[in-house]
Amino acid sequence: MGKKKKQKIEGIFRANEKGFGFVEIEGEEEDLFIPSNSVNGALNGDTVQVTIFKPKEGTKRAEAKVVKIVKRERETIVGIFQKSKNFGFVVPDDKKFGTDIFISKSKCKEAKNNDKVIAKILKYPERGKNAEGEIVEILGNVNQAGVDMLSVIREFDLPSEFPSFVKEEAEKISQEINKKDIKNRKDLRDNIIFTIDGEDAKDLDDAICVSKTEEGNYILDVHIADVSYYVKEGSKLDKEAIKRGTSIYMFDRVIPMLPFEISNGICSLNAGKDRFALSCTMEIDNKGNVVSSEVYKSIIRVTERMTYTNVNKIINNLDEEVLKKYSKYIDKFKLMEELANILKNRRISQGYLNLDIPESKITLDENGRAIDVKKYETTFANEIIEQFMLTANESVAEKFYWLEAPFIYRVHEEPDYEKIRETNKFLFNIGEKIKATKDNIRPRAFSDVLEKLKGTEYEKVISTLILRTLKLAKYESENKGHFGIASKYYCHFTSPIRRYPDLFIHRVISEYLANDYNLSGERISELENKAKKYAETSSETEKNATKAERDAEDIKKAEFMEDKVGEEYVGIVSSITAFGMFVELESTVEGLIRFENMGRNEYFAYDENKKTLTGERTGRIFKIGDSVKVRVIEANKMLRKVAFELSN
Repeated sequence: MGKKKKQKIEGIFRANEKGFGFVEIEGEEEDLFIPSNSVNGALNGDTVQVTIFKPKEGTKRAEAKVVKIVKRERETIVGIFQKSKNFGFVVPDDKKFGTDIFISKSKCKEAKNNDKVIAKILKYPERGKNAEGEIVEILGNVNQAGVDMLSVIREFDLPSEFPSFVKEEAEKISQEINKKDIKNRKDLRDNIIFTIDGEDAKDLDDAICVSKTEEGNYILDVHIADVSYYVKEGSKLDKEAIKRGTSIYMFDRVIPMLPFEISNGICSLNAGKDRFALSCTMEIDNKGNVVSSEVYKSIIRVTERMTYTNVNKIINNLDEEVLKKYSKYIDKFKLMEELANILKNRRISQGYLNLDIPESKITLDENGRAIDVKKYETTFANEIIEQFMLTANESVAEKFYWLEAPFIYRVHEEPDYEKIRETNKFLFNIGEKIKATKDNIRPRAFSDVLEKLKGTEYEKVISTLILRTLKLAKYESENKGHFGIASKYYCHFTSPIRRYPDLFIHRVISEYLANDYNLSGERISELENKAKKYAETSSETEKNATKAERDAEDIKKAEFMEDKVGEEYVGIVSSITAFGMFVELESTVEGLIRFENMGRNEYFAYDENKKTLTGERTGRIFKIGDSVKVRVIEANKMLRKVAFELSN
């Protein structure tokens, strides 16, 4: 008998800057490790075939080698052009790309040194040789205003303009409601209804109202812009929205899922304007249980456009002027606060993971340059909206789950037991443990640890560590519950202006309402296929948007720190690795301290289980959560990195 052929497995190659990589296999929890000598010309994002040469051992991944490149991920690359006398090079912005691109003199166009360019790849790298390409677009000098964000847009292939035929369709939509359709809706225009958003929000897609019954139960009304009324299935607007999948927010610009006429116009729930909505009314008892709910079409007129800042001032009695201005609504906001507290406490008792990971607020000047980076401060006013939206999302998901309707759910599966064991190795050092077994993994076990460490120096670090232990949330056509919010049924219903899954389920709900909950088997089958397809595409567009937003943030944080070289700060050790440690400043800027910048003539031993570094000469131990004093030694927006050295 001949030798048994090794099984070839197909997956996506994810490169590491150091030369090695990993291959993600669809449907498999764990990826395969590809050593640098087994990459065989694969570039980040390529679809590859691999064979395993070293099986999985304990917590160590299986090792494999690339035997064939099935499909190249990229045909173009964004980078910085470096010119020499007879040729040029493009240094990719994506440091994981794996190769500079050689550009012959005739293919350099008019590119100058340090221009941001787009290069088309003509020849992929092989046997140690660089990739070869030609310049197809010059974005501008690397220091020119706006070029950095334009580079991110091009790198992630984000749509910058709406095609003219999509714009034309949007412009044809009337900015006044169709009065003929009012009779088919609940008329709530005389009700007191509020939007609560940030000061600079322009696409207002959710509005709320809270009241109380005589028996003491709460009535929560959540009104969401009826975008599906305007964006019809199969229309040019719909096809473009599917392609985009989500709106993307990048400081000085928004790349919207839907054109201005819809997102900021007829679908934005602007105060004093008649608007069509899809509403969810829930009756909630004093323990936070939804005892009944109803979903229906409505017409509303928002009473007041409120901001988080002003609502916070009202519920905490902080500003006489604001209290006076909204005096007739104060009881309404106090009632909202009361209900939000009840809902939050119920969630916490169920194991809701309240991860305290601050977002960054980055301020730009008129030229788009970062002039301030700080923690984005939230108040209980933000919490009110979050709790109300979570409750509406759960109620809608549960209702349509039991109807067995074609649907898109927001799914967050339970984490892998092996990852929990890895996290526990660190937690043991501080006397804590996530109590879980292979067959019993509950959100409560995680929230108990978070609760115990609240207010300690470990709180933020443990939140980050637990976040890394959890799986990524995604969209699926099958309900699998949401681990992070300890919910059996969950969907995204509340933002159809900026997320396609919300828009799709609005369309499904509207169809069920219009047909008295009775759809033909053929139509159900058609919608099921669409739900599966759009759940997949929306998960992908969301992933791409998140990466783009993070990269944009990293660029701006590094830019902000460029003139801070030599300055000293106090930060917290956020991560420890085999090559140094990351330190996060109060502002949310994070930087790396490499071993060589941690002390002269000092060698550090890395303990992977305890996540500590121990100085061999001094015996000094560094661990996650430690407060350290650092000095900025490098900040480079092109490389998207900040580097520190220890200064104490």
